[in-house]
Amino acid sequence: PLAAHAAGSDSDSPPQPTNTTKTCTKGMVWDANSKKCVAPKRGSLDDDTLYGAVREFAYAGQYGHAMAALDAMSDQQDDRVLTYRGFVTRKSGDMEGGMAFYRAALEVNPDNLLVRSYMGQAFVERGLVQPARTQLTEIRQRGGSGTWPEIALAQAIEQGRSFSY
Repeated sequence: PLAAHAAGSDSDSPPQPTNTTKTCTKGMVWDANSKKCVAPKRGSLDDDTLYGAVREFAYAGQYGHAMAALDAMSDQQDDRVLTYRGFVTRKSGDMEGGMAFYRAALEVNPDNLLVRSYMGQAFVERGLVQPARTQLTEIRQRGGSGTWPEIALAQAIEQGRSFSY
């Protein structure tokens, strides 16, 4: 059930497949205004629509498409963009690159609980339990007790592995 939060959100449910992954192909994103699939870089898509597409693509393991949607977002220094760049980079096999994006996201927003969870899970993947526990403590101290980031990281530490999403 926790895998439902692959790319995270404020929701407690998995991203529901939309026309972005049900109808569109080749990384296209559903544009509700024009009612058709469009390239992510198309100016008619706002950042929230692109963010939803990133989350949906990441959940589906379509990391290249997620990265293309991230590239189209207007503020490349936004902590949610940096968080997902870290997630996609890490899941694509570049752990150090992913960690660099996670650190950059925390510089922008130290209260980003999701990036702390993903960073902690990356530490678990590397066998570094103490830094993962440090991130878990930070999540809890920043009001994240009972949230998905806290639960996912606590379970990753307990099980000795992160979620494969």
